[in-house]
Amino acid sequence: MRRLNPHPDPTPTPLSSRRRRAGYLFSLPGLVFLGLFLAYPLLYNVWTSVHDVGLSGLLGGATRFNGLANYRATVSDPDFWHAVRLSVVFTLGSLVLQFVMGFALALLFARPFPLNGLLRSLLLVAWLLPPVISGTLFRWMLDEESGVYNALLRATGLGALSHDWLTDPGTSLAGVIFANVWVGVPFNMLLLLVGLHTIDPELHEAAAIDGAGVRQRFRWITLPLMRPVSVVVLLLGLVYTFKVFDIIFVMTGGGPVDATSVLSLYVYEVFFKFFRFGEGAAAGLLLLLVPLLAGALYVLRLRREGETA
Repeated sequence: MRRLNPHPDPTPTPLSSRRRRAGYLFSLPGLVFLGLFLAYPLLYNVWTSVHDVGLSGLLGGATRFNGLANYRATVSDPDFWHAVRLSVVFTLGSLVLQFVMGFALALLFARPFPLNGLLRSLLLVAWLLPPVISGTLFRWMLDEESGVYNALLRATGLGALSHDWLTDPGTSLAGVIFANVWVGVPFNMLLLLVGLHTIDPELHEAAAIDGAGVRQRFRWITLPLMRPVSVVVLLLGLVYTFKVFDIIFVMTGGGPVDATSVLSLYVYEVFFKFFRFGEGAAAGLLLLLVPLLAGALYVLRLRREGETA
């Protein structure tokens, strides 16, 4: 009887070599794209953050290496920490409202009822619209004179509460959070709805037979089984929301009196208003820390789920 060789020859065959080369060739366009549009801008931003780069330096003039001076100048700027606080409030407020409303809508659309598909498709319009258009719509709707929300307050006898929401420092941040929640709710609803469909309905049926009510089934069956999907939804929402720029820029431009100047707008102003490109690059890299951390947690969770599957 022929005995198997316990130490096979590691020398690759011509066929495996050709397949490996073909794999490299197929991967080459993606690697070139990532190098040109991701790796190079990121590395150039790192280089800029450790140099004294002004407008003349950006146009080809002399630049000077200054180490971590741009980072020290950024973290010692009170406006930077003001922007960080606003970003935290904006992100947490958006995430909580998006998730709660998206979960509620997902529970609603998980049950069949007339016009279910039509209503679900209409909700996607908010997500499909470009953020600039969404921001413009909400800027008009929240206007003091022609805004629909003030018109609704006046029509219901609450005209004393109507005012220009986006020019009041006390309500402007709430206004942009409201707009961002409107954009993000459909995304949360879709992912959570997919997660709800993966729950075996027999679990709910068995619990109902044992006498569990709706609240008990939601608490002890739906919530635990939806935890992995919920974590993914929150992590993706954190990555997107923390760096939101376009909606806020269109609605308020960071005002009034820097009441909505979140971290992304702070980086924009340092770059394009004050032309402090070194400090702007340093602030931009600091802005990337939170999305990068959330992305790393997301990839780690996917890897753990793949290992346990």
